[in-house]
Amino acid sequence: MSALLYNEDALSGISRVADASVDLVVADPPYGLGKDYGNDSDRLDAQEYLVWSRRWIDAVLPKLKENGSLYVFLTWQHSPEVFSYLKTQLSMVNEIIWDRRVPSMGGSTRKFSSVHDNIGFFVKSRDYHFDIDAVRIPYDAETKKARTRSIFVGKRWLELGYNPKDVWSVSRLHRQHAEREDHPTQKPLEIVERMVLASCPAGGTVLDPFMGSGTSAVAAARHGRSFIGFELNPDYFAIVKQRLARLMHGGERAVPAAATQPSLL
Repeated sequence: MSALLYNEDALSGISRVADASVDLVVADPPYGLGKDYGNDSDRLDAQEYLVWSRRWIDAVLPKLKENGSLYVFLTWQHSPEVFSYLKTQLSMVNEIIWDRRVPSMGGSTRKFSSVHDNIGFFVKSRDYHFDIDAVRIPYDAETKKARTRSIFVGKRWLELGYNPKDVWSVSRLHRQHAEREDHPTQKPLEIVERMVLASCPAGGTVLDPFMGSGTSAVAAARHGRSFIGFELNPDYFAIVKQRLARLMHGGERAVPAAATQPSLL
């Protein structure tokens, strides 16, 4: 499997990607909340943000295969409008709630504390790829023991595990977390791996137009999927290359890096 990494704005570079060549898009765009990503990409007002969101969506969607899927991370402030626009071109399968497991400490006294992100799961056609067995969650021994009645004996689902629900309770990456890189909104590998395993076939291709710290690149490499990614910030781009290099040195599945742009990993 291979990885093509581009240190540039996806909107200017997406033409490098052939139409109908990608199995899965994992998009984690700026949320429009004014965070510092080393540039002004997250400092648009609400209307400008929605215009920009439509631009990247229109640029990326032609790259999906007919049976391809898209996951997009958003926050509640803009997810209704962005989801509505996506539904004009794709079919929405799920709205997934990522419960970040934020501890109950302080917070606003004028509203309820926001402790989740919204993830939209969209597909291009009814014949979309989805491998539920690859992401089942095993039952613990106690639950299996409780299911020993005759009506459950031999049931395949009891051995394979259950279907993940649409609320994913996965802790955000704290500063002390071993997985943490120097990026303000890094997503946990556990979440993105679930997307890759469920919605990208073995040997398929994942596209990430906003790589950030490179979690989607790592998820693809760990599971034998090819990868194409764009990242505007050169410091974050360097982090992505470092993470993939560590995969190689650890003996995990990845291809050697090249020194020229685009980076071939």
